[in-house]
Order: sequence, then structure tokens, then C-alpha cells
Amino acid sequence: MTITQPDLSVFETVESEVRSYCRGWPTVFDRAVGSRMYDEDGHEYLDFFAGAGSLNYGHNNAVLKRALIDYLERDGVTHGLDMSTTAKRRFLEAFQNVILRKRDLPYKVMFPGPTGTNAVESALKLARKVKGRESIVSFTNAFHGMSLGSLAVTGNAFKRAGAGIPLVHGTPMPFDNYFDGTVEDFLWFERLLEDQGSGLNKPAAVIVETVQGEGGINVARPEWLRALADLCERQDMLLIVDDIQMGCGRTGAFFSFEEAGITPDIVTVSKSISGYGLPMALTLFKPELDVWEPGEHNGTFRGNNPAFVTATATLEAYWADGSAMEKQTRTRGEQVEQHMIAITEENLADVKEYRGRGLVWGLEFHDKERAGRVAKRAFELGLLIETSGPESEVVKLLPALTITPDELDEGMKTLARAVRETA
Repeated sequence: MTITQPDLSVFETVESEVRSYCRGWPTVFDRAVGSRMYDEDGHEYLDFFAGAGSLNYGHNNAVLKRALIDYLERDGVTHGLDMSTTAKRRFLEAFQNVILRKRDLPYKVMFPGPTGTNAVESALKLARKVKGRESIVSFTNAFHGMSLGSLAVTGNAFKRAGAGIPLVHGTPMPFDNYFDGTVEDFLWFERLLEDQGSGLNKPAAVIVETVQGEGGINVARPEWLRALADLCERQDMLLIVDDIQMGCGRTGAFFSFEEAGITPDIVTVSKSISGYGLPMALTLFKPELDVWEPGEHNGTFRGNNPAFVTATATLEAYWADGSAMEKQTRTRGEQVEQHMIAITEENLADVKEYRGRGLVWGLEFHDKERAGRVAKRAFELGLLIETSGPESEVVKLLPALTITPDELDEGMKTLARAVRETA
């Protein structure tokens, strides 16, 4: 692919230095449909990024776009705070009937604000309010958001340093396989909880990702998650599952914790819940935890009605018929894994490990700077991928769940070429 030098002057002179993704993909995007993006010069890119997991159903999905256009053209409410609207009612009914009841989940639904970190902040506040304790336990390499409460339970040193103040009331514990199997699960955690001299304040809750996306695609085993849920119950701590990136079908089931057979006390959902990339977030919790006073947690943009419209259309189009989407995602995941095996075998000395579930995968190299070079070369070849991990040492694959088998093969072959050409 020959790429002409795009005019980036206004971005470089007016926009803040904090911008990041655009540095890895130095072009100006203009149009997107399905799993393809196009820049202003007409160059085509296969998207294995999917809006960091916000576009599980692809760009400008035709079914969702039609529902959104129809709603806007009839002058449906756009901004509604937490007022009752027809769009919100339709979403709540669909979410209850299609998602919660079919999984026997009793959750109340809270609209905390438009982003994932809003959902996490409200989950932490609620856990502290219910238990009357301040401490929250998180895990090594966790990522839960960029606001102060979320940063306090995030592991990444670079992100934490950006806070500019001490991040308090959060304590990290080892994530699954952090010690490469040499230490018994939760041995340290449980000992601290039971030892009156440990210095660990009794936690209100534990927050965990079933697959750590930003942390390097670290996959928790179902048995580890079940043991964590059991520990929380025995020690009177609430279990919060952060399903912001791995929920909405990313790992196969609608919720990523379903495979483990656990029912968290609180669940945070965002990114692809709107289906269309529109800002929307949910905090779900068991009814007995609904101790909020009216207005105790609020926000101007928690009533994004166009997002309710596309979210409802998403549930009806992709989840109402049972397990078809889940089965398709698992099949596509097996397809990715076969390519990962081939890439590993071809680059046996260089690849440290590949890992993933459903349609989230990571490829780690012994050379920690290799992932960045692979992502750069992939962009030059027309494939959008990002890196993750504390040192950006993992190539992260996050294609849309609606990607076709042919597109998946195309992207994985491009990735294999990028790996080969950065040796």
C-alpha cells in the first residue's frame, strides 16, 4: 500500500499532546463500514481494533443505523438525564427479557454516566456504601479507567502516575498465574485477610477482569474465578466483575463470567453495550445492594437515548435468538487460534506465548519492543491492531464479532506477514 503524506497539521498544532492512537496510525480516517475503515485518500484498512472493543458489531452496522436514523427522524428524545423515556423503556425491557432473565440474573440496572470509568466509580462507591469500608482489592496488571477512583484500582504505573496525587484505598493482589503456577491461588490474599497483624484493612470489595485486555490479554481460568467468588463470600466482600471490554459477547457468552458459573455482586458494562459506538454504560447489582438515595450518584449524560435505541436493536438482532452469536464467536476464535499456532511455529524462537478467548487474543514476543514494530508494519500493510501490556509488549487482536471468516483469514495472514517482516 502506498500512502501519501496526510495533512496532520491541525491535529499537531491544536490538539493536545495526550493523543495516542493517531500516532500509531498516521492517517486521516473518513469512512467506515463493517470491519473496514477508509482514509480520506481512499486507502482501505481491515480493522482488528473495533474501537477498543466498542464496535463489537462493526462500523455503521446497517440494522443499528436504520434504527438510529428512524428514531432521529421522528424527533425522538436525544438527551434525557434520568427521565423516563420510551427509548429507555424499550431498552430496559429488552435487556431484562433477552439478557437477564435468560441467565437467571436478578440485577438492578443503573445508568451511571456515558463511560466505563463512570460505571467503575459508581461500583466502588456502592460497595463502600453497602459495606461501610473503604478498601478495595484489585489485581496486578488490572485496568479499570482513568478517573481517580478507577486509577486507584489500576495496575499500570504510567497511567497511575498521571493522577498527580496519591491513589489510596486500593490494594493489589496477584492475578491468576502471576507467579507462573509456583504459588497456590489466593494463599497470600487469604493469609492477609485472616492475620490481624497483616496491616490489610478489611476490603469492601474485590474488582476483577476475567480477561485483562489492557494488561496484556491475561486470561483467568474458570476455576480461579470460582475460587475468588468463594473467597469473597466467605470473607464478606463484594465481588465486582469489570466486563467493560470483555462483556457484550467478546469472549463468547454475553457476560465473560458466564463460563465460570459465578454470579458477581456488581458488574460494570460499557463499550459495546450501545452496539454502535455511542457512549453508554451500565452498573448492574443484586437488588439487596440498591441502597442509593435519589440523586446520590448522577450525571448529565447518563440518559443518552440514541444509545438506548441502538442497544435495543443490538439485543433484538444478535442476542434474542439464543446462542447463535456465542457459537459464532467461539468458532471465529478457534479460527484465530489456528493462525496463532501457525505464526508461533513459524517464529518459534521469537514468540513467547499467544493467549485469548473468543475474539480477544494476544501475541507476546521475547523482545518486548517487537509488538510495536509488528503493529507499525501491520498498519503499513492495511491492518489496524494495537499493543497492550505494561510495556506494550503484546500484540492485541480485537476484531468485530460480525467479521467474516474470509476477513479474519485476511487479517491473520497480514499479521503473519508483519511478524515475518519485523524479525
